[in-house]
Amino acid sequence: MGSRANAIVAQSGGPTTVINSSACGVIQEAMKSGKIGRVIGATNGILGVLKEDLFDISAESAESIEALRRTPAAAIGSCRYKLKSIEESKADFERVLDVFKAHEIRYFFYAGGNDSMDTADKVNKLAADAGYELVCMGIPKTVDNDLAFTDHCPGYPSVAKYVATCAAEAGKDTEALYTTDTCTILEVMGRNAGWIAAATGLAAVTPEDAPHLVYMPEAAFSFDKLVRDVEEVVRRLGRVFIVAGEGLKDENGDYITADSGAFGKDSFGHAQLGGVAEMLKAVIEKEVRIKARFNKLGTNQRAAMHFASLTDVNEAYMCGQTAVRAALEGVNGKMVTLVRAEGAKYECATGLAGLKDVANGEKKVPAEYINEAGNHVTDAMRDYVRPLVQGEAPVTIGPNGVPVFMRFERKPLAKKLPAHL
Repeated sequence: MGSRANAIVAQSGGPTTVINSSACGVIQEAMKSGKIGRVIGATNGILGVLKEDLFDISAESAESIEALRRTPAAAIGSCRYKLKSIEESKADFERVLDVFKAHEIRYFFYAGGNDSMDTADKVNKLAADAGYELVCMGIPKTVDNDLAFTDHCPGYPSVAKYVATCAAEAGKDTEALYTTDTCTILEVMGRNAGWIAAATGLAAVTPEDAPHLVYMPEAAFSFDKLVRDVEEVVRRLGRVFIVAGEGLKDENGDYITADSGAFGKDSFGHAQLGGVAEMLKAVIEKEVRIKARFNKLGTNQRAAMHFASLTDVNEAYMCGQTAVRAALEGVNGKMVTLVRAEGAKYECATGLAGLKDVANGEKKVPAEYINEAGNHVTDAMRDYVRPLVQGEAPVTIGPNGVPVFMRFERKPLAKKLPAHL
C-alpha cells in the first residue's frame, strides 16, 4: 500500500443511534495512525461515491468529530441505493473505482447491513480484478439485529433499551385507564426478525407488567390466536398491552400487511410494511369488543440518543477502531463482528467475518427465546439482551433544555471526473 493513502468512510441504510459512534472510531483511529492521509466522507453512502459528492472529514474540528459519539442518525449521510450484480451494475461499480483512483483512496470503510456488505464485497472483488490495490472493511449496523456471524449488531442495544422503556411507560398508562382504554398495541420495527419486539420483554418483570403479549415474525401469526390470547389476558388482568413487530407473518410465511400495490417495494427490493397496529386494533375491537389504541414509534426508536445504551455506544466505537486497525494490518474483505465471551459476566470482544458470508446470512430470534405459545419471550431472551442495554450514553444538553447534536461543516472535495448520475 502506498504511503499515506486516503481512506473513505460511508454509511448506508436506515440510521441508528450509534452508527456515528462507529464512524468516530474509524475517523479518530485513521487520523492518529499516521499511516492514512486524508479521511474522506461520502455524502449519502455509495450514492456520494457515484456522484463524487465527497468532503474532507480530516478538515473538521476535533470537537465535531468527538461529538459524533453523542449524535444519532448518520451524520455523513446515508442512502438506500443498492448496487446489483456486477453484470447489471457494471457502470456503477467501475465508477466507484474511478472515483477511488481519482482521489487516491485505498481504504473503504462501509457501515451498513447485509446489502451494504454485499456492495463492499463486490467493490473489493472488482478492484482485485482490475489490479487496483484497495482494502474494503465492513462495519455492522442494523437495529434489526439480524446480521449473521455477530453476537449482536451496534444499534440494536439502544433500540432495545428504548422500546422496552416505551412499553413499560405506556403500560403504566394503560394500567391507569384500563376501564376506558383497555388495550394498547405498540408497533415496533423488525422486517424479518423479531429482535426489537423481543427486547420489550425486559419490561415484563411481573405477570402484571406490560407487555402481556409479544408477537414476532419468527412465530406464525393468526388473528384467531390473537383473539384467544387477548381474551385470556383481559379475563386475568382486565387490560392487555401488546407489542407487535412490523413484519408479522402468517403460517404460510407471508407478511400480514405487505403492500402488493405499485409502491409495494423499497429501493432495496424489500416489501413495504406497516399497518400491523391498525390491523390488530380493528380485529380486537370487532372480535373482543374492547377499546383499543395503538402507538407507533417510527424512526424515534432508532434515533433516541437521549436514552441510548452506553454499552452500545462504546461497542460501536470499538467496531470502527477495529476496522481501521485490521485494515492497516493487511486484513481485507471482512466485516467486524462482536463476540460475547462465555460465562455469567458480560464481556465482548471483536472478531472478523467475510463480507460475502455476512451478505448471504440472516440471524433470527431462536426458538428457545420464544415461549411455546408464540406470544412472548423466555428468560433466555432476557438474559441475552439484558447486558446490552446497560448504562446511559451522555448527551449534550443545550440552553433550551433539549439535546443538541453536531453537524459537519462539509468542506467539499473538488470533483475530478465527469458527472455519472
